[in-house]
Amino acid sequence: MIQRYLVLVQEYLNKGQFSHKNVKRVFVNGYGSIGSRIAQFIADDSDIEVAGVGKYSPDEKVKDALSRGFKVYVPKNKLDAFKNFKIAGNIEDIVQECDLVIDASPGGSGYANKKMLYEPNNMRAIFQGGEKITGDKAVAALIFNSRVNYEKAFDKQFVMQGSCNVTGMGRILQPLKEKYGKKIKRFDATLLRRWADLEDLKTEVKDSIEWAQKPHHGEDVKSYMGTDVPLFIRAFKVPTRQMHVHLMDIRFDGSAPSASEIIDLYKKEYGVVTVFGVKGTKEIRDFAESTKFSFKDTNMIHIHADITEVQDDVVKLTYSDDQTGIVVPENHLLMQSMLFKRKKEDAFKHTEELFHMEEKKRLLEEHFKK
Repeated sequence: MIQRYLVLVQEYLNKGQFSHKNVKRVFVNGYGSIGSRIAQFIADDSDIEVAGVGKYSPDEKVKDALSRGFKVYVPKNKLDAFKNFKIAGNIEDIVQECDLVIDASPGGSGYANKKMLYEPNNMRAIFQGGEKITGDKAVAALIFNSRVNYEKAFDKQFVMQGSCNVTGMGRILQPLKEKYGKKIKRFDATLLRRWADLEDLKTEVKDSIEWAQKPHHGEDVKSYMGTDVPLFIRAFKVPTRQMHVHLMDIRFDGSAPSASEIIDLYKKEYGVVTVFGVKGTKEIRDFAESTKFSFKDTNMIHIHADITEVQDDVVKLTYSDDQTGIVVPENHLLMQSMLFKRKKEDAFKHTEELFHMEEKKRLLEEHFKK
């Protein structure tokens, strides 16, 4: 009788009906700047089993992934190129064994992966910024921003996580929209974009400033905030690897609020920190490195309070954006929305357990204070 009871209990456990955790298998398809960060963070999430990571080039990142205990999978047609590494199998097979794929593959590969891998296997997938949400090569219909549309990712098969610039603007614009609404006439933003990531040593940082005639950022932000948002964007790529900087002019109908009122608006915002006395983005990155923040990332928006000012009806807000680092906790929040349909407050609490952003915020504000 006891033996039969134990057998039944084991059957229930195997089905997940007795377990306290409904563990989901996640495959990170790509192990570059974004994928390597995501994989290492979610490996510490007790709700998740990282099934492995996908690699497309036989480079040093393969060694890094293997040294961290990740199983590495590669495309079937590239197996020979990885013969000097211990490869666990091919990407085409492993995706069929997972509950969700976080696609962090090389830029522009997301759509091909969707058509060849995810759709045929009825897989759920998260794509990264840089892919498209409109036109013939759209990977998804929704861009995710945890501050704006967390619940909208429930039950979605495909969702795109916005790029770092697009993600950061959601953290800035949504609190302004909620507090001031129609009192705001327009937002004019100039984006000073870093040329390449810190780890991307293959990309030459040219001695040039370049610009885009029709940057995608404005349409991407409007896709999740609403097309009626009066947002106008210019984007320039500048020769640095040390973060993005946004110069945002917020024009009000009538007198603008004080700079201190605007700064106070962000004091309790998650993933937004107020700093003083910073002379350049590298100062923040150097502090993050000296304080042993993972990957030298803060995962935040940094409002530069002492150069934020008001002129008549315009608030001139300056903030820096932690490029790749800012989208990593966003991917974790999106994953919780899609896999678990977790309440928003619970999802943020769980993300905080892994990323410790409140502690980072405290340290940054103590160091860069008035």
